[in-house]
Amino acid sequence: MEHFVLGTNIEPPFPETLETAIFGMGCFWGAERRFWQAPGVHTTAVGYAAGSTERPTYHEVCSGATGHAEVVLVVFDPAATSYAEMLRLFWEGHDPTQGNRQGNDVGSQYRSLVGIHSEDQRRLVAATAEAYGKELQAAGYGAITTQQSDAPRFWYAEDYHQQYLAKNPSGYCGLGGTGVRLPSVA
Repeated sequence: MEHFVLGTNIEPPFPETLETAIFGMGCFWGAERRFWQAPGVHTTAVGYAAGSTERPTYHEVCSGATGHAEVVLVVFDPAATSYAEMLRLFWEGHDPTQGNRQGNDVGSQYRSLVGIHSEDQRRLVAATAEAYGKELQAAGYGAITTQQSDAPRFWYAEDYHQQYLAKNPSGYCGLGGTGVRLPSVA
């Protein structure tokens, strides 16, 4: 399937020089848009991850019975951007302190989640979470509740969800950050 905005394939195989990331930031429509707009991103797709059933549907995920989160798969070129930049977009693009919600979107499918693909990613996730957590607490927010785990199985969402906000420009997007900036992490 071709990406509606980028014109690239949203399903593997991807060029070997590219890296992947999985992020849950609440409603996946706005999260996907945030990443497809970023320089160095090859493709994005929305889907479900970190649940208990295979091939979940949107209605099953929204019921809360499967335990899946709405997530975005980001495929990026590390020669043009970095995983650190993808993490900056992730942390600053939502409120990672809200548990099973983002704003008015409530339920476990809206939880904050990072799927880790390598030891380098694990190190950067831990470092940025610690640094961002300190900044959030200084700004009056609670502790980060983001689920951090090895990359879970990614199940592609139904076709009509892919690049939804490009196809429906006035569509709903409840995604919003805290306004707190992620400090540079070496």
